[in-house]
Amino acid sequence: MKVLKFGGTSVGSVESIRNVKNILASREGKKVLVLSAMAGVTNKLVEITELIKSEDNLAIANIIAELKEKHENTIDSLINEPELNIQAKNFVSKVLNNLKEVCKSNYSERVYAEVVTTGETMLTYIFSTFLTNSGIQNNFLNAKEFMQVSNLENPDTNLVGKLFQKSIENLEASDIYITQGFVRLDAQNSISTLKRGGSDYSATILAAAVEAEEVQIWTDIDGFHNNDPRYVENTHAIAELSFEEASELAYFGAKILHPQTISPVIKKQIPLFLKNTFTPDLPGTRISAEIHSRGLKAISAKDGITAIKIKSNRMLMAHGFLKKIFEVFDKYETAIDMITTSEIAISLTIDDDRNLNEILEELNDYGEITVEKDHSIICIVGEGLIEDKSTSRLFELLNDISVRMISYGGSNNNISLLVDTKNKVQTLKGLNRKLFEERIMPQFV
Repeated sequence: MKVLKFGGTSVGSVESIRNVKNILASREGKKVLVLSAMAGVTNKLVEITELIKSEDNLAIANIIAELKEKHENTIDSLINEPELNIQAKNFVSKVLNNLKEVCKSNYSERVYAEVVTTGETMLTYIFSTFLTNSGIQNNFLNAKEFMQVSNLENPDTNLVGKLFQKSIENLEASDIYITQGFVRLDAQNSISTLKRGGSDYSATILAAAVEAEEVQIWTDIDGFHNNDPRYVENTHAIAELSFEEASELAYFGAKILHPQTISPVIKKQIPLFLKNTFTPDLPGTRISAEIHSRGLKAISAKDGITAIKIKSNRMLMAHGFLKKIFEVFDKYETAIDMITTSEIAISLTIDDDRNLNEILEELNDYGEITVEKDHSIICIVGEGLIEDKSTSRLFELLNDISVRMISYGGSNNNISLLVDTKNKVQTLKGLNRKLFEERIMPQFV
């Protein structure tokens, strides 16, 4: 069995949805399709959650009417068999009527999850009915019947697998199952989400759960690129990456993949392919445990970074000092991305500043605090990068770049640079020119 995930841009229009059907029809064997909501729909639903807080019922009603029109127009364009057309519209009406009732509740995390997962529910049913209309046998599955994920960091894929098998055991035999990404049930059996962009994670959790032979993530770009194509010209897709390389790139800003996506398939050694829905014949990127090439692969950037420096002449070298600092961040569930130390100071970075004021208040007990916002982490990734003697030449490239912090050696596969965000694009272009165009380190590329 294979798991195929199609994101919002891949199902963002009638033509795109038809394209997904053609991709599906051209691939043999059993498949589970994990679909996102249509492009733009989740943003509208998030807007509704804000309107629930302000009790703006008229604005909520207008958005729901807009969503109904959008999905009914999609149904009319895709499903021409009258009975199936009515069936799909009735389903959408039922879902949106339920949404109206949910919107009458006071705002809560459960209400948020109920609202924002509505788009996946509607689109997956429409797509399932569209396949039926096209003569393609399939089964529609409700992810809430099996996507029991109480621990986001370490999902119980064995439990998900058992629940998945139970959900399909009484269905007619089929090679195609259609279900929703993004949604999950938490430890209290309440509806929740895998966070924005979490449909990728849905796909790999499910792949591990059913022990799939592979996972395919279909987007609007032809795989991982060696640099950010939004800022750098003439980038190219990378043919293959190791699990570790892909994890580093995803965590440090590569938008094509959700950062948590890789972990479930690493454990089961399931290869993952990144493909372009609009150019399906291109090879894309293969991510697996197999490593056929080492050295420099790609550069990515992560924005929204806050740098914190703690200067303390008397405490830094004291036993347990670093432990106390880490405990402050752990208390507020705030991950540290980069860290460097000297005799009198410790510098670190975070990308989640929701609890920054509380963190700083506690850190003040340990020394003089300096905070700098609006930074970016530039991550240079490649298998065995740290072990190669030529890596030292990389630092020669930094003469013209104002680097605030360097993380080197914490991982064999990456070197991280902290720069002011206003210098990010210049840094990406400069590194791209030296590393990929002039190839000053040829043994890396």
